[in-house]
Amino acid sequence: MILKSFEIKKNKKSLLKSNFFLLYGENLGLKKDIKNFITKAVNELENDIETLSFYESDIIKDESSFINLLYSGSLFSKKKIVTIYDASDKIVKKIEGSLHKYSNDIFLIFFSDILEKKSKLRNLFEKESETICIPCYLDSEKDLLNIAQLELEKNKIILSRESINLLIEKSNADRNNLRNEIEKIISYSFNKKKIEFNEIESLINFSGDYKSDIMVNECLSGNLLQYKKIISELYTNTVNQVLLLRILSSKIHRLLKIKEQETETNSLDNLINVCKPPIFWKEKPIIKKQLSIWKLNDLKKIIEDINNTEFMCKKNPQISNSIFFSFFSKICKKANNYSL
Repeated sequence: MILKSFEIKKNKKSLLKSNFFLLYGENLGLKKDIKNFITKAVNELENDIETLSFYESDIIKDESSFINLLYSGSLFSKKKIVTIYDASDKIVKKIEGSLHKYSNDIFLIFFSDILEKKSKLRNLFEKESETICIPCYLDSEKDLLNIAQLELEKNKIILSRESINLLIEKSNADRNNLRNEIEKIISYSFNKKKIEFNEIESLINFSGDYKSDIMVNECLSGNLLQYKKIISELYTNTVNQVLLLRILSSKIHRLLKIKEQETETNSLDNLINVCKPPIFWKEKPIIKKQLSIWKLNDLKKIIEDINNTEFMCKKNPQISNSIFFSFFSKICKKANNYSL
């Protein structure tokens, strides 16, 4: 059955009526939070628990061990929670027969990336009454604001709303990224409780994500020379492909949101000024240029291509850099042609 992420705390009792959970989507931070909530709920019932982690590839290589895991209890504790990462349709046949026959002392949590409606794994968890399927979409501005305020209050750190908005902007709609940035601030603060905006800006820009953010903006703006310069620097280092694709996805979604409100009577300047979360003044000229370049249908097509590119990179790790940079270069060249 399907359960919305915000319904979990309201349905704590019914949550543990199932032993199989599928958490899918691009919000890694939310998936971690749900996993921790399930673990805590199980721990309240029985504080003697064992936690294990596997990847789907491990299970495919050694299916017999996975079957033993399902049908046997824990030797060292009364309850066992097993997290399986990178789950896909490949694992469906291995768990279908286990839904009605397994040890009640074991809980399985499957982590997946974005799953299409036709996904066999998603369909299985949505339709079966013994399973729970929880979509983990990108966080809203309100979600991120609440998380930021709670974390900052907990650590007695005072930031201006402008600073919090900057943190939210740089999180790319994922609470995991937001918490990582707040951890940097906590480490930086020591006994200093009030931190100024310029300090926050410098601290965030000091991270490796800053150059990645510029690269994506240059790509969407069709600035070939600047794009190639940054790419040449990135190509010589280890590239976090998933992070860059998610930065791109976040920026495309923002452009889509603005573009969908565009009418003959609404100027781009007005749409940018009323955008939420607010766009910083330094970024407004860049956003305006990108909006003037890209059409609505082209932006929607890029969203599809992002998912396909991530899948292809994971499927072909030996040539993933080539696939990845080819995708970004194609976008930049298209933007450059539109801007001429």
